[in-house]
Amino acid sequence: MNKYLVTVIDGARARFLTLEPLDDSSLDESNCHLVEHKGLLNSAKELPGKDLWTTTKTGRHQGTGTQAHAYDDGRESHLNEYGRRFARAIADEMIEFCQRQSILQLVIVSEPQTLGILREFVIPSLPNNLRVQVLAKDVCKLKPSEIHAYLAEKKLLPAHKFVV
Repeated sequence: MNKYLVTVIDGARARFLTLEPLDDSSLDESNCHLVEHKGLLNSAKELPGKDLWTTTKTGRHQGTGTQAHAYDDGRESHLNEYGRRFARAIADEMIEFCQRQSILQLVIVSEPQTLGILREFVIPSLPNNLRVQVLAKDVCKLKPSEIHAYLAEKKLLPAHKFVV
C-alpha cells in the first residue's frame, strides 16, 4: 500500500493526516480512512489586531492642521512575513513526517495564498521520489471523513469501497 500524507491548510492552521487501513490485515487502499496526527497553529492569525499592533488604526497620522496624512506603517509586510514563517514551519513538519513515516505520496490542500508561499518553500526541498499533488481549496474545517470523500471525488485519494 502506498503511504499517503494529506496536509490541509488555511491561513490559521495546518492539519496532517495519513491514510490508514481500517484493520491491520488490510493492504487494500480502498479499505482505508484518514487519521489526523498533528496540527499547527499560526498564532499571528489567531491574535486580534490589538495584540499584534500598538494601535489598531492603520496608515493615518493627524498633522498640526486639519489634514491627515496617509502612510504605510508596514503591517502588510509584517503579515506576509508571518505567513512565510508559518509556511516554513509547515514545510519542515511535512518533510520530517515524510522521512519518519516513509511517505510516498503527499497531497497538499491549501487556500490559494498560503499555497503560493508553500510552493516556494516545500516543493524544492522534498525528496525526488515523493509524488506530490496540490489542490487550491480550503477544507481545513472539514472532518477527516469529509476530507477523504472530497479528495477521493477529486481523484487525489483512493475512494472507500463500501461492502454491502
